[in-house]
This record gives sequence, structure tokens and C-alpha cells, in this order.
Amino acid sequence: MRIGELAAAVGVTTRAVRHYHHLGLLPEPQRLGNGYRDYTLRHAVVLARIRRLTELGLGLAEVRDVLAEDAGKDLVEVLTELDEDLARQEAAIREQRARLRGLVEQGSLPAEGPVSPELAALLSEVGDVSDSPMAAKDREILALIDTSATPEAREQLIGLLGSTFTTPGGVERARAAYALLDALADADPSDPRVDEAARALVDCLPAELLPEADIDHDDSFLRALYADFAPAQAEAIRRTLRILTEGRDR
Repeated sequence: MRIGELAAAVGVTTRAVRHYHHLGLLPEPQRLGNGYRDYTLRHAVVLARIRRLTELGLGLAEVRDVLAEDAGKDLVEVLTELDEDLARQEAAIREQRARLRGLVEQGSLPAEGPVSPELAALLSEVGDVSDSPMAAKDREILALIDTSATPEAREQLIGLLGSTFTTPGGVERARAAYALLDALADADPSDPRVDEAARALVDCLPAELLPEADIDHDDSFLRALYADFAPAQAEAIRRTLRILTEGRDR
């Protein structure tokens, strides 16, 4: 058989046949005097097996293991691993669909887009802060942490912030701090209002938010954070961290 005849007989493309040759899955046939490959029934049998295995979901590396005569994985072992992997994917898809349904049922999403249910609940405690650029930045940073932090760290962060906002006057204090920081957008870092804003932030944040180790203000993340704010606002945040650190170390 010629390559086109072999491919048509098994129901694959000639390109797939050549790819299987390249990967060593399908043995090369003898060539006729004119240089054309001459495929036998044995090649068709092997090619059909490759097709059946790939249709089950096996990757080509796994197909090679199954086809190997020596030291290859047993087909039952490979299929068991594949079934376990599909079960994990199925569970992940169910979880993802449940989250999507929850977002759809909300009817609206925060400006930051989809976030964890825990953070969504925390943001709803504060309510609409669309009139505050600083509050919008704060929510963006929380969404960033929500995405990048480990589940344990995220749970701790949201728990601490949640307890702050749910205490009497907690939301009002946060809104007042946002207003003070917004007012520093065009101020000089030496402006006396910087210290007032820092003190207001301290009243909003639990000291437990800080890591146990000393804060390195030259840390790349902190440098990027400060650079995202106006100079006076960044200075207020620096002073806030210093005040919280000093209070923790006493």
C-alpha cells in the first residue's frame, strides 16, 4: 500500500502517518525501487491501534509506552492513570461551573471583575466607593492579592480585614481614610496632612496584617506599590507601615 491508501484504510491523514513515523510510533516500511514506501497489513494494524489509543485520550508519549515491547507501561496502568486524570479534570470543571453559576446569579460584578466569594463579601461590606480613586486602587490591590496569595494567606487576610470593617464604625473609618488619601493626590510629601492620613490608615488596619519579619521598603513589590500612587499618598502608606511596625515591636 502507498501512504495515501494506508491513511484512507485506517481513517487518518497522511500527515499523521508521517508524524507517527517521525516520533517512532509507526515503523518505517520498506521502499520500492522508485523510492515510495510500501506499507503492509501489519502497518495498518499498528496505525489502527495508535488511532484507538489517541481517541481514548492518551498522549503520544503514553501511546509509545503502550506500544513498547520492553519496559513499557501496561495498557491497564496507563488507562487507569488517564481515568484518574479525567476524574480530577471533571471535579475541577464542576467546581468552575458552580462558581460561574454563582457569578451569573449575582447579576452584577465588582469593577475588579470576578473575585473569590470571600473577597466579594468583604467588598460588599464597604459598599459603593466609586467616588474615591484611592478606594478603587485599594480594591484592585486586594483583587491582585486574592488572585496570587495561597488559600491560607487569602483566608487570613480577608478574615482580618473583615473583622475590621464589621466593628462599629469600621466602614466609616475606612471611607474617611480614603478621603484623606484622595486629598493628597496633588500634595507634597511634606504636607502635614500626610501624617493625618497615615494615622487614619493605622486606625483601619490591624497590626496582624504585617509579616513577622521586618518590612523591607526597598522590596520590589513595595517599590511598585509606592510608584503607583502620588508621592504624598505613597509617603502616607510608608508612614502607616512604620507606625504599625513600631507598635508591633513594643
